[in-house]
Amino acid sequence: MALFAIADPHLSFSVNKPMDVFSGWDDYVTRLEQNWRRLVSDDDTVVIAGDVSWGMSLEEAKADFAFLDNLPGKKLIFKGNHDYWWTTRRQMDLFFEQNGFSTLRIVHNDAVAVENVAVCGSRGWFFDAGEADKKVILREAGRVRTSIEAAKKTGLTPVVFLHYPPVFGDQKCDEIWQVIKDEGVDRVYYGHVHGAGIRHAVTGDYEGVSLTLISCDGLQFTPLFVPQEAEI
Repeated sequence: MALFAIADPHLSFSVNKPMDVFSGWDDYVTRLEQNWRRLVSDDDTVVIAGDVSWGMSLEEAKADFAFLDNLPGKKLIFKGNHDYWWTTRRQMDLFFEQNGFSTLRIVHNDAVAVENVAVCGSRGWFFDAGEADKKVILREAGRVRTSIEAAKKTGLTPVVFLHYPPVFGDQKCDEIWQVIKDEGVDRVYYGHVHGAGIRHAVTGDYEGVSLTLISCDGLQFTPLFVPQEAEI
C-alpha cells in the first residue's frame, strides 16, 4: 500500500480548456495515465493536491472524475484555486456516491490515514498576498491547523499537502508557515507552480521542513512516491 502524490492535472474532458497549448503539456493526459498505470496499483493511494478539473460545476467535472476513478488506487482530493466545481463537503460526497466514484475522497478539515502517516492539509493561499487577503489567509491557516490536529489524533505522523506553495523564492506565507512550524510538521508537498516558475520553487530542507513540488509539469506528469518516513 504505497502513497503517491501529484497536483494540477487540470483535466478538461467536458470543457474547452486544453492545457496542451502550454509548453511541455503536449499530450499530457495520455502521459499522465501511462505513468500512473505504470506505478500505481489498486492497493495504493494517490493524493491530488488541487486544480483537478476545469469544470465549473460538479456536473461539468463529472467526466474528469470518471477518468480519475478509472485509474488504479484510491485518490485523496484537495482543493486548488481553479477548482470552481468545489461545493460543500456533503454535496461532493453525495455526488461521488451517486455516480459510483468509489475511489475518490475529498480531504477538507480532516485527515486520512495511509499506512504509517496521516494525509492532511488544505488549499493554502498566495505566498505574496496583501492585506486585502488577510481574512482568506487566516481562514486557510486555520484549516491547515485543523487538518493537522485531526492527523495527530490518529496517532500517525502528519504529512501536509497544500495547493499553494508556503514558500516561493525568497517569499513566504508567514501565517501558514507558522502553523507548519508550530505543529512540528516535517514534510510539506505542494503544487500550483508551473513552467518557468518551477526554477524558483523551494525544494529540499527549509528551516527543518522538507518541501517538495508536485505540480504535474514539475513531475513530468508522473505521480511521486511519498515515503512513510521523512528523508531529511
